[in-house]
Amino acid sequence: MSLDKINYSLIIPCFNESKSLPNLIERCSILVSKKTIEVILVDNGSTDNTNEILKELLSNRNHIRSVTVRKNQGYGFGILSGLKKARGNIIGWTHADLQTDPLDVLDSIELFEKNGNNIFTKGVRKGRPLADNFFTLGMSFFETVLLKKPLWDINAQPTMFPRVFFESWDDPPYDFSLDLYAYFLAKTKKLDVLRHKVYFGKRQFGVSSWNIDLKSKFRFIKRTVSFSFELKKRLDHGNNSPS
Repeated sequence: MSLDKINYSLIIPCFNESKSLPNLIERCSILVSKKTIEVILVDNGSTDNTNEILKELLSNRNHIRSVTVRKNQGYGFGILSGLKKARGNIIGWTHADLQTDPLDVLDSIELFEKNGNNIFTKGVRKGRPLADNFFTLGMSFFETVLLKKPLWDINAQPTMFPRVFFESWDDPPYDFSLDLYAYFLAKTKKLDVLRHKVYFGKRQFGVSSWNIDLKSKFRFIKRTVSFSFELKKRLDHGNNSPS
């Protein structure tokens, strides 16, 4: 499969995911064998041996490569660093923790192949704890009312969209608000937003960088709410577009 035939690029930011990498890369190997897709694993400023393991495990892999961010500047920054290196016409991201399977992106690709490229696809998480569902419901309601666009399960993965859509972005956030930014902007630019179910399992290794306890969730809510009001401000002073 030559590089010029790559149609899809999947970015996976990795922060201290050394224990997950063997299983993650094996799943990605199955993925790239099925479609004209590349996977870019971003070492997002890890402080463990993620970078060394990536170099070792990717030495003989086709269509799976890595990008190194020397200093962690946020979840969104890692994704943006990978998107800038992507070769596909359809690009996007998912998580490294294996709570959602990288192979879920095949459902996204199927939606593009059935509906054309002018769409925005996103998973909808199933199998989550009840408390997390209530948290998602509350955040979705808040964002929908504030931004006046129906928004649901904003941080679900995978997220995929056309390269030309990414090239229209202006000053995207470097933190977890990137999911909200991309989803909301897709609605604003009137892309057809199509969703597909993904099973959300338990994290196999390590701990979440934000969903640890009530304190970490509060920090996440605070950052997201702050960025949401920034988006609202852009809308109020622009032409109904955050870009």
